[in-house]
Amino acid sequence: MSRTRTALALGTAVAGAITLASVTASAAPLPAAGSTTVTPAGHAFKAVLSGKATLKAGSVTVTCSVSVATGSVPAAPGNSNPAGPVSSPISAPTYSSCTASMPGVTPTVTTSGAWAVSMQNGSPITATMGVPVGGLVVKTTGLATCTVTAAPTAAATVNGTWSNGSPSSLTFVNATVPVKVTGGFGCPTSATTSTFNAVYKVSDDTDPAQNITVGP
Repeated sequence: MSRTRTALALGTAVAGAITLASVTASAAPLPAAGSTTVTPAGHAFKAVLSGKATLKAGSVTVTCSVSVATGSVPAAPGNSNPAGPVSSPISAPTYSSCTASMPGVTPTVTTSGAWAVSMQNGSPITATMGVPVGGLVVKTTGLATCTVTAAPTAAATVNGTWSNGSPSSLTFVNATVPVKVTGGFGCPTSATTSTFNAVYKVSDDTDPAQNITVGP
């Protein structure tokens, strides 16, 4: 189901910086991922933006103060993986109460499709958010008429980190996602990625007395 929010955003959230290790034919294979368990099993959660999120496409920077997504920890035994991450679907995040560095622009942000989040225990605990093809589209009116499509040709991943706490937090630092920008004067049509920074507080919606926790 689509979710539309009016926001000032010419770029969109998400895909973290990915470092590719350089290997040779004689190099040892990368170690297997360790075990991961997310608890409480089967509990619903809500991720709410803490502070502000910044998004940048080309020379345009957007700052949003409201963003929310929801989901559920998989029921047991799906909440535990002995050799890798634990994944669960989430709602398409919404963004609103935004301002932009480009004046005189009013955008509409539409999110849709099957989004997901994946947690991998470790040091640090890593989190990957999956953005479906075309999962976020920004259309602007005013001084610049632009369309920004995230993950325009293939699903994209956003890399972040997770910290257990009360509530726990999900952090994205200089995360990037492929975008396609079309439009006329004032549109950052040369931009092929959008950069995203945000911290989300993730609380247990089923039992607020508990915390969503990632461990081995």
